[in-house]
Amino acid sequence: MSRGVRLPLLPMLALLAHCSGAPGIEVPPPTDDAVDPSDVPLTRATHEQRASFFKGNALFDAPFGDSDGLGPLFIHTNCRSCHTEAGKEPGVVEKMVVIDREGGPAADQSKLPFGHTVRQQVAAGATTPILAPDDPTIRTTTRIGLSLLGRGYVEAIADSEIERVAAEQDKRVDLIGGRINRVVYASETNPDTTFGAHTGGEVLIGRFGLKARIATLDDFTADALQGDMGVTSPLRPAELPNPDALLDDGKPGVDVEADFVNDVANYLRLVEIPPRRGLRDRGRQLFERVQCSICHVPSLRTRADYPVAELRGVDAPIYSDLLVHDMGIALADGIADGNANWREWKTTPLIGLRFSRTYLHDGRARSVEEAIQMHASSGSEAGGSIRLFNVLAESDRQELLTFVEAL
Repeated sequence: MSRGVRLPLLPMLALLAHCSGAPGIEVPPPTDDAVDPSDVPLTRATHEQRASFFKGNALFDAPFGDSDGLGPLFIHTNCRSCHTEAGKEPGVVEKMVVIDREGGPAADQSKLPFGHTVRQQVAAGATTPILAPDDPTIRTTTRIGLSLLGRGYVEAIADSEIERVAAEQDKRVDLIGGRINRVVYASETNPDTTFGAHTGGEVLIGRFGLKARIATLDDFTADALQGDMGVTSPLRPAELPNPDALLDDGKPGVDVEADFVNDVANYLRLVEIPPRRGLRDRGRQLFERVQCSICHVPSLRTRADYPVAELRGVDAPIYSDLLVHDMGIALADGIADGNANWREWKTTPLIGLRFSRTYLHDGRARSVEEAIQMHASSGSEAGGSIRLFNVLAESDRQELLTFVEAL
Protein backbone atom coordinates (compact mmCIF):
# COMPACT_ATOMS: atom_id res chain seq x y z
CA MET A 1 0.00 0.00 0.00
CA SER A 2 3.02 2.30 0.14
CA ARG A 3 3.39 2.68 -3.61
CA GLY A 4 4.18 6.28 -4.49
CA VAL A 5 5.24 7.34 -0.97
CA ARG A 6 8.29 9.58 -0.86
CA LEU A 7 10.02 7.79 2.00
CA PRO A 8 13.37 9.55 1.53
CA LEU A 9 11.69 12.71 2.83
CA LEU A 10 10.98 11.20 6.23
CA PRO A 11 14.38 11.93 7.83
CA MET A 12 14.06 15.55 6.68
CA LEU A 13 10.53 15.77 8.07
CA ALA A 14 11.73 14.35 11.36
CA LEU A 15 14.33 17.10 11.52
CA LEU A 16 11.71 19.75 10.70
CA ALA A 17 9.57 18.47 13.54
CA HIS A 18 12.04 19.99 16.00
CA CYS A 19 11.10 23.45 14.68
CA SER A 20 7.59 23.20 16.11
CA GLY A 21 6.80 25.13 19.27
CA ALA A 22 4.22 24.31 21.93
CA PRO A 23 0.60 25.01 20.95
CA GLY A 24 -0.67 28.45 21.84
CA ILE A 25 2.81 29.67 22.79
CA GLU A 26 4.14 32.73 20.98
CA VAL A 27 7.58 32.27 19.46
CA PRO A 28 9.82 34.73 17.60
CA PRO A 29 9.08 35.27 13.91
CA PRO A 30 11.09 33.01 11.59
CA THR A 31 14.35 34.32 10.19
CA ASP A 32 15.11 34.18 6.49
CA ASP A 33 16.61 30.70 6.74
CA ALA A 34 14.06 29.31 9.23
CA VAL A 35 11.40 26.78 8.32
CA ASP A 36 7.74 27.23 9.25
CA PRO A 37 6.29 23.72 9.00
CA SER A 38 2.66 22.83 9.61
CA ASP A 39 2.51 19.03 9.37
CA VAL A 40 4.71 17.98 12.31
CA PRO A 41 4.23 15.66 15.30
CA LEU A 42 3.34 16.74 18.82
CA THR A 43 6.11 18.79 20.36
CA ARG A 44 6.59 16.37 23.24
CA ALA A 45 6.02 13.24 21.17
CA THR A 46 7.97 10.16 22.23
CA HIS A 47 10.25 8.26 19.88
CA GLU A 48 7.51 5.67 19.37
CA GLN A 49 4.92 8.37 18.65
CA ARG A 50 7.19 10.00 16.08
CA ALA A 51 7.63 6.66 14.36
CA SER A 52 3.85 6.20 14.37
CA PHE A 53 3.37 9.73 13.01
CA PHE A 54 5.68 9.20 10.03
CA LYS A 55 4.31 5.74 9.31
CA GLY A 56 0.76 7.08 9.19
CA ASN A 57 1.85 10.13 7.23
CA ALA A 58 3.34 7.88 4.54
CA LEU A 59 0.08 5.93 4.27
CA PHE A 60 -1.86 9.21 4.18
CA ASP A 61 0.17 10.24 1.12
CA ALA A 62 0.11 6.86 -0.67
CA PRO A 63 -2.04 6.73 -3.83
CA PHE A 64 -4.36 3.79 -4.45
CA GLY A 65 -4.71 1.98 -7.76
CA ASP A 66 -7.15 -0.63 -9.06
CA SER A 67 -5.16 -3.51 -7.59
CA ASP A 68 -5.14 -1.77 -4.18
CA GLY A 69 -8.94 -1.59 -4.05
CA LEU A 70 -9.58 1.84 -5.59
CA GLY A 71 -13.21 2.32 -6.64
CA PRO A 72 -15.45 1.17 -8.21
CA LEU A 73 -16.25 4.88 -7.85
CA PHE A 74 -13.94 7.43 -6.32
CA ILE A 75 -13.20 11.14 -5.99
CA HIS A 76 -9.47 11.16 -5.21
CA THR A 77 -6.74 8.51 -5.13
CA ASN A 78 -5.19 9.42 -1.77
CA CYS A 79 -5.83 11.43 1.38
CA ARG A 80 -3.21 14.02 0.53
CA SER A 81 -5.24 15.11 -2.53
CA CYS A 82 -7.67 16.89 -0.19
CA HIS A 83 -5.35 17.75 2.70
CA THR A 84 -1.84 18.78 1.62
CA GLU A 85 0.48 18.83 4.65
CA ALA A 86 -2.62 18.07 6.78
CA GLY A 87 -3.95 21.53 5.87
CA LYS A 88 -6.87 22.84 3.84
CA GLU A 89 -7.40 22.16 0.15
CA PRO A 90 -6.52 21.57 -2.68
CA GLY A 91 -9.14 18.85 -3.12
CA VAL A 92 -12.79 19.67 -3.71
CA VAL A 93 -15.84 17.49 -3.18
CA GLU A 94 -19.08 18.34 -4.96
CA LYS A 95 -22.37 17.85 -3.11
CA MET A 96 -25.94 17.88 -4.45
CA VAL A 97 -29.42 17.98 -2.97
CA VAL A 98 -33.00 18.25 -4.19
CA ILE A 99 -34.37 21.52 -2.83
CA ASP A 100 -37.86 22.79 -2.15
CA ARG A 101 -39.25 26.25 -2.93
CA GLU A 102 -37.74 27.71 0.25
CA GLY A 103 -34.27 26.46 -0.63
CA GLY A 104 -34.23 23.70 1.95
CA PRO A 105 -33.99 19.96 1.29
CA ALA A 106 -37.11 18.54 -0.34
CA ALA A 107 -38.86 15.70 1.42
CA ASP A 108 -38.42 13.57 -1.71
CA GLN A 109 -34.74 12.95 -2.53
CA SER A 110 -35.41 10.04 -4.91
CA LYS A 111 -33.79 11.91 -7.80
CA LEU A 112 -30.50 11.19 -6.02
CA PRO A 113 -30.67 7.40 -5.48
CA PHE A 114 -26.95 7.17 -4.65
CA GLY A 115 -26.78 9.99 -2.15
CA HIS A 116 -25.61 13.57 -2.02
CA THR A 117 -21.98 13.19 -3.13
CA VAL A 118 -20.70 13.42 -6.69
CA ARG A 119 -18.24 10.59 -7.43
CA GLN A 120 -17.02 11.42 -10.88
CA GLN A 121 -14.23 8.87 -11.40
CA VAL A 122 -14.52 5.15 -12.14
CA ALA A 123 -12.23 2.15 -11.69
CA ALA A 124 -12.30 -1.64 -11.47
CA GLY A 125 -14.79 -2.16 -14.27
CA ALA A 126 -17.25 0.58 -13.34
CA THR A 127 -18.55 2.61 -16.27
CA THR A 128 -21.13 4.95 -14.74
CA PRO A 129 -20.04 7.76 -12.41
CA ILE A 130 -22.37 9.53 -9.99
CA LEU A 131 -22.95 13.02 -11.37
CA ALA A 132 -25.41 15.79 -10.58
CA PRO A 133 -28.51 15.49 -12.79
CA ASP A 134 -29.31 18.40 -15.08
CA ASP A 135 -32.35 19.45 -13.08
CA PRO A 136 -33.29 22.94 -11.79
CA THR A 137 -34.54 21.45 -8.51
CA ILE A 138 -31.08 20.12 -7.68
CA ARG A 139 -28.58 22.42 -6.02
CA THR A 140 -24.89 21.64 -6.34
CA THR A 141 -22.29 23.01 -3.95
CA THR A 142 -18.62 22.42 -3.29
CA ARG A 143 -16.62 21.70 -0.15
CA ILE A 144 -12.89 22.18 0.06
CA GLY A 145 -10.57 19.86 1.95
CA LEU A 146 -10.58 20.47 5.70
CA SER A 147 -7.55 21.35 7.77
CA LEU A 148 -6.54 18.36 9.91
CA LEU A 149 -4.05 20.24 12.08
CA GLY A 150 -4.44 19.57 15.80
CA ARG A 151 -7.25 17.07 15.39
CA GLY A 152 -5.94 14.89 18.20
CA TYR A 153 -6.72 17.78 20.55
CA VAL A 154 -10.25 17.91 19.13
CA GLU A 155 -10.82 14.20 19.73
CA ALA A 156 -9.38 14.50 23.25
CA ILE A 157 -11.76 17.25 24.39
CA ALA A 158 -14.08 16.02 27.12
CA ASP A 159 -17.75 15.58 26.20
CA SER A 160 -18.60 17.51 29.38
CA GLU A 161 -16.76 20.56 28.02
CA ILE A 162 -18.79 20.60 24.82
CA GLU A 163 -21.98 20.11 26.83
CA ARG A 164 -20.98 22.92 29.20
CA VAL A 165 -20.48 25.43 26.37
CA ALA A 166 -23.76 24.38 24.72
CA ALA A 167 -25.60 24.94 28.03
CA GLU A 168 -24.00 28.37 28.46
CA GLN A 169 -25.02 29.44 24.98
CA ASP A 170 -28.54 28.13 25.54
CA LYS A 171 -28.96 30.77 28.28
CA ARG A 172 -28.11 33.68 25.97
CA VAL A 173 -30.81 36.14 24.99
CA ASP A 174 -29.31 37.01 21.59
CA LEU A 175 -29.28 34.83 18.47
CA ILE A 176 -26.15 32.88 19.39
CA GLY A 177 -26.97 29.34 20.48
CA GLY A 178 -25.01 26.41 19.13
CA ARG A 179 -26.18 22.82 19.35
CA ILE A 180 -24.41 19.53 19.79
CA ASN A 181 -24.66 17.31 16.72
CA ARG A 182 -25.26 13.92 18.29
CA VAL A 183 -24.46 11.40 15.60
CA VAL A 184 -24.63 7.66 15.05
CA TYR A 185 -21.33 5.79 14.96
CA ALA A 186 -21.54 4.31 11.48
CA SER A 187 -18.51 2.01 11.45
CA GLU A 188 -18.12 -1.51 12.75
CA THR A 189 -16.35 -1.91 16.09
CA ASN A 190 -12.64 -1.26 15.72
CA PRO A 191 -10.58 -4.36 16.63
CA ASP A 192 -8.17 -1.97 18.39
CA THR A 193 -10.16 -0.53 21.28
CA THR A 194 -7.42 1.81 22.55
CA PHE A 195 -9.53 4.84 21.64
CA GLY A 196 -12.90 3.29 22.43
CA ALA A 197 -14.96 0.19 21.77
CA HIS A 198 -17.74 1.96 19.92
CA THR A 199 -20.41 -0.11 18.23
CA GLY A 200 -22.52 0.55 15.16
CA GLY A 201 -25.57 2.61 16.03
CA GLU A 202 -24.06 4.09 19.22
CA VAL A 203 -24.88 7.79 19.61
CA LEU A 204 -21.87 10.05 20.22
CA ILE A 205 -21.02 13.75 20.13
CA GLY A 206 -19.98 14.68 16.61
CA ARG A 207 -16.84 16.78 16.28
CA PHE A 208 -15.29 16.12 12.84
CA GLY A 209 -16.41 17.30 9.43
CA LEU A 210 -17.97 20.58 8.36
CA LYS A 211 -21.20 19.71 10.18
CA ALA A 212 -19.64 17.65 12.99
CA ARG A 213 -21.12 14.48 11.50
CA ILE A 214 -18.42 12.10 12.81
CA ALA A 215 -17.30 11.54 16.40
CA THR A 216 -13.94 9.75 16.27
CA LEU A 217 -10.80 9.83 14.15
CA ASP A 218 -10.90 6.12 13.31
CA ASP A 219 -14.48 6.50 12.04
CA PHE A 220 -13.44 9.69 10.20
CA THR A 221 -10.58 7.83 8.50
CA ALA A 222 -12.62 4.76 7.56
CA ASP A 223 -15.40 7.00 6.22
CA ALA A 224 -12.98 9.01 4.05
CA LEU A 225 -11.35 5.86 2.65
CA GLN A 226 -14.72 4.41 1.73
CA GLY A 227 -16.42 7.60 0.58
CA ASP A 228 -13.61 9.38 -1.26
CA MET A 229 -11.63 6.43 -2.63
CA GLY A 230 -13.96 3.46 -2.54
CA VAL A 231 -11.47 1.72 -0.23
CA THR A 232 -13.12 -0.68 2.21
CA SER A 233 -11.86 -1.81 5.61
CA PRO A 234 -13.09 -3.93 8.52
CA LEU A 235 -14.63 -0.72 9.91
CA ARG A 236 -16.45 0.05 6.64
CA PRO A 237 -16.46 -3.30 4.78
CA ALA A 238 -19.10 -2.63 2.12
CA GLU A 239 -18.70 -0.90 -1.21
CA LEU A 240 -21.05 2.06 -1.54
CA PRO A 241 -24.11 1.63 -3.78
CA ASN A 242 -23.33 2.58 -7.37
CA PRO A 243 -25.15 2.71 -10.73
CA ASP A 244 -23.35 -0.40 -11.99
CA ALA A 245 -24.39 -2.40 -8.90
CA LEU A 246 -20.78 -3.54 -8.36
CA LEU A 247 -20.22 -5.14 -4.97
CA ASP A 248 -16.43 -5.34 -5.16
CA ASP A 249 -13.46 -3.90 -7.00
CA GLY A 250 -10.06 -4.94 -8.35
CA LYS A 251 -9.00 -6.28 -4.95
CA PRO A 252 -11.40 -8.97 -3.68
CA GLY A 253 -12.77 -8.51 -0.18
CA VAL A 254 -11.85 -5.65 2.12
CA ASP A 255 -9.16 -3.45 0.63
CA VAL A 256 -7.12 -2.51 3.71
CA GLU A 257 -6.75 -4.02 7.15
CA ALA A 258 -7.86 -2.28 10.34
CA ASP A 259 -4.20 -1.52 11.07
CA PHE A 260 -4.11 0.74 7.99
CA VAL A 261 -7.09 2.73 9.27
CA ASN A 262 -5.61 2.98 12.76
CA ASP A 263 -2.16 3.98 11.50
CA VAL A 264 -3.67 6.89 9.55
CA ALA A 265 -5.97 7.84 12.44
CA ASN A 266 -3.01 7.81 14.85
CA TYR A 267 -1.07 10.08 12.50
CA LEU A 268 -3.98 12.54 12.64
CA ARG A 269 -4.02 12.32 16.45
CA LEU A 270 -0.36 13.25 16.58
CA VAL A 271 -0.38 16.31 14.27
CA GLU A 272 0.60 19.34 16.33
CA ILE A 273 -1.13 22.72 16.44
CA PRO A 274 1.37 25.02 14.70
CA PRO A 275 2.89 27.68 16.98
CA ARG A 276 1.02 30.98 16.91
CA ARG A 277 3.13 34.07 16.21
CA GLY A 278 2.10 37.64 16.95
CA LEU A 279 -0.92 37.06 19.23
CA ARG A 280 -1.10 40.51 20.79
CA ASP A 281 -3.21 41.23 23.86
CA ARG A 282 -5.08 44.03 22.08
CA GLY A 283 -6.20 41.64 19.34
CA ARG A 284 -7.27 39.09 21.92
CA GLN A 285 -9.36 41.72 23.75
CA LEU A 286 -11.04 42.79 20.51
CA PHE A 287 -11.73 39.14 19.62
CA GLU A 288 -13.70 38.91 22.85
CA ARG A 289 -15.34 42.35 22.50
CA VAL A 290 -16.97 41.56 19.16
CA GLN A 291 -18.08 38.16 20.53
CA CYS A 292 -15.96 35.97 18.23
CA SER A 293 -14.86 34.05 21.32
CA ILE A 294 -18.40 32.90 22.16
CA CYS A 295 -18.34 30.37 19.31
CA HIS A 296 -14.62 30.30 18.56
CA VAL A 297 -13.90 29.40 22.18
CA PRO A 298 -10.14 29.89 22.68
CA SER A 299 -9.64 26.63 24.57
CA LEU A 300 -11.51 23.59 25.85
CA ARG A 301 -10.27 21.10 28.43
CA THR A 302 -9.31 17.61 27.30
CA ARG A 303 -10.09 14.33 29.04
CA ALA A 304 -7.85 13.22 31.87
CA ASP A 305 -7.91 9.66 30.50
CA TYR A 306 -7.25 10.29 26.78
CA PRO A 307 -4.88 7.56 25.51
CA VAL A 308 -2.28 10.03 24.18
CA ALA A 309 -0.57 11.19 27.37
CA GLU A 310 0.59 14.52 25.89
CA LEU A 311 -3.04 15.50 25.25
CA ARG A 312 -4.51 14.53 28.63
CA GLY A 313 -5.98 17.17 30.89
CA VAL A 314 -4.75 20.20 28.91
CA ASP A 315 -6.44 23.36 27.69
CA ALA A 316 -6.62 22.66 23.96
CA PRO A 317 -6.33 26.01 22.08
CA ILE A 318 -8.61 25.07 19.18
CA TYR A 319 -10.74 28.25 19.01
CA SER A 320 -14.01 26.37 18.51
CA ASP A 321 -16.98 25.22 20.56
CA LEU A 322 -17.44 22.20 18.24
CA LEU A 323 -21.15 23.06 18.08
CA VAL A 324 -23.26 23.57 14.97
CA HIS A 325 -24.78 27.00 14.37
CA ASP A 326 -27.34 28.47 11.99
CA MET A 327 -25.21 30.50 9.58
CA GLY A 328 -28.10 31.86 7.55
CA ILE A 329 -29.45 31.47 4.05
CA ALA A 330 -26.45 32.66 2.02
CA LEU A 331 -24.11 30.04 3.48
CA ALA A 332 -26.65 27.19 3.55
CA ASP A 333 -26.07 24.21 1.27
CA GLY A 334 -29.44 22.50 1.76
CA ILE A 335 -27.93 19.31 3.22
CA ALA A 336 -28.72 17.97 6.68
CA ASP A 337 -26.09 15.84 8.43
CA GLY A 338 -26.88 13.88 11.56
CA ASN A 339 -28.59 16.33 13.90
CA ALA A 340 -27.30 19.35 11.94
CA ASN A 341 -29.87 20.92 9.65
CA TRP A 342 -29.42 22.36 6.18
CA ARG A 343 -28.43 25.84 7.44
CA GLU A 344 -26.06 24.76 10.18
CA TRP A 345 -22.27 24.42 10.17
CA LYS A 346 -19.81 23.46 12.87
CA THR A 347 -17.67 26.25 14.28
CA THR A 348 -14.44 25.68 12.40
CA PRO A 349 -11.38 25.42 14.67
CA LEU A 350 -9.09 28.38 14.01
CA ILE A 351 -5.84 26.48 13.65
CA GLY A 352 -3.06 27.23 11.18
CA LEU A 353 -4.90 30.09 9.48
CA ARG A 354 -1.62 31.56 8.24
CA PHE A 355 -1.33 28.55 5.92
CA SER A 356 -4.80 29.16 4.43
CA ARG A 357 -5.52 31.00 1.19
CA THR A 358 -9.31 30.59 1.11
CA TYR A 359 -11.92 30.45 3.85
CA LEU A 360 -15.40 29.07 4.65
CA HIS A 361 -16.62 25.63 3.69
CA ASP A 362 -16.43 26.22 -0.06
CA GLY A 363 -13.49 28.61 -0.20
CA ARG A 364 -15.66 31.50 -1.39
CA ALA A 365 -13.90 33.97 0.94
CA ARG A 366 -10.43 35.05 -0.17
CA SER A 367 -9.44 36.76 3.06
CA VAL A 368 -10.21 36.56 6.76
CA GLU A 369 -12.09 39.86 6.53
CA GLU A 370 -14.27 38.53 3.69
CA ALA A 371 -15.03 35.42 5.74
CA ILE A 372 -16.02 37.55 8.73
CA GLN A 373 -18.36 39.70 6.64
CA MET A 374 -19.97 36.61 5.08
CA HIS A 375 -20.93 35.45 8.58
CA ALA A 376 -23.65 38.13 8.37
CA SER A 377 -25.78 36.00 6.04
CA SER A 378 -29.51 36.61 6.54
CA GLY A 379 -30.65 34.75 9.66
CA SER A 380 -27.12 33.98 10.82
CA GLU A 381 -26.44 33.69 14.54
CA ALA A 382 -23.31 35.76 13.95
CA GLY A 383 -25.14 38.88 12.72
CA GLY A 384 -24.69 40.79 15.99
CA SER A 385 -21.00 39.99 16.11
CA ILE A 386 -20.48 41.31 12.58
CA ARG A 387 -22.23 44.56 13.50
CA LEU A 388 -19.84 44.95 16.41
CA PHE A 389 -16.90 44.28 14.09
CA ASN A 390 -18.07 46.87 11.57
CA VAL A 391 -18.31 49.70 14.11
CA LEU A 392 -14.73 49.22 15.29
CA ALA A 393 -12.24 51.89 14.41
CA GLU A 394 -10.17 50.98 11.36
CA SER A 395 -7.05 50.48 13.48
CA ASP A 396 -8.94 48.11 15.79
CA ARG A 397 -10.35 46.12 12.86
CA GLN A 398 -6.84 45.65 11.53
CA GLU A 399 -5.60 44.63 14.98
CA LEU A 400 -8.35 42.01 15.21
CA LEU A 401 -7.68 40.71 11.69
CA THR A 402 -3.97 40.42 12.46
CA PHE A 403 -4.81 38.39 15.57
CA VAL A 404 -7.11 35.99 13.72
CA GLU A 405 -4.69 35.59 10.81
CA ALA A 406 -2.00 34.55 13.30
CA LEU A 407 -4.07 31.66 14.67
